[in-house]
Amino acid sequence: MSRRGWLLLVAMGVIWGVPYLLIKVAVGEVTPPMVVFVRTGLGALLLVPFALRGGGLRVLRGHWRPVVAFAVLEIVGPWILLSNAERTLSSSLTGLLVATVPILAVVVARVVAKEHVALVRWAGLLVALGGVALLLGPGAGADDPWAVAQVLLAALGYAVAPMIADRHLRDVPPIPLTTACLALSALAYAPVVALTGPHPWPSTPAVLSLAALGAVCTAVAFVLFFGLISEVGAARSTLVAYLNPVVAVLLGALVLDEPLTVTVAVATALILVGSAAASRRTSGRAPRADEPVEAVPAGEANVAVGAATPPRPPG
Repeated sequence: MSRRGWLLLVAMGVIWGVPYLLIKVAVGEVTPPMVVFVRTGLGALLLVPFALRGGGLRVLRGHWRPVVAFAVLEIVGPWILLSNAERTLSSSLTGLLVATVPILAVVVARVVAKEHVALVRWAGLLVALGGVALLLGPGAGADDPWAVAQVLLAALGYAVAPMIADRHLRDVPPIPLTTACLALSALAYAPVVALTGPHPWPSTPAVLSLAALGAVCTAVAFVLFFGLISEVGAARSTLVAYLNPVVAVLLGALVLDEPLTVTVAVATALILVGSAAASRRTSGRAPRADEPVEAVPAGEANVAVGAATPPRPPG
């Protein structure tokens, strides 16, 4: 991998590990629908110039049904669930639970597509589930079952959405697709925000968190992510997903003083190792850069359809 590839990989690992911290700060003062609305609206506005260079909405003609389905499963549902869950869960715990996406992807592929699952992938699934069980045990901070269920539902959406993209959106350029999904999500939450108002102006930390979520963790992140795909290929680009939970745990401990216990550390290791094994290809060979990847292990990396289909340079 080139130096530029490594720089982009590390940058994306950090950028998509930060949202859990920013969401935790934001939901302390604004409602979850407002968090999603600001993030998606700002991200869509900033991506519009790049989308126009990639063909604009014309490239989505004939694909609107899968686009809407993809947006619902990837953004509209998961982002509100995560924001609401973080009102009670720690940011680090949320990031770790989202890292269970490959586990759910294996189950969904087996149930829906009747896909053969190799023994090593089942073993990885069991190891990762052991990590989740540790997080749900005493002393790990997961004392709100409904909040945990919301995060796991979001992870289920992250597991299913790439399958829709892989079957129906392979020929759609990623930046126009992402821009459209963000815009549709913002439009969906605009009436919710309007009907639940008036909303008091939040403090400076909350405003900065919302701005960073929309500008850095959404708009800038996708531009960099497509650059990463172009540089190292789709298969290697998914390595960023294994950095996200680690960054989320470290930031939660350093910035928000969330407890970093032995239980959390062991659970982190089990989930990451198990997820890596669950995502492993069954053929035993290294994937080519132009092949589709099977699952992206963390939600923040899923929105880009380029992560689930053979990549093309943006635009």
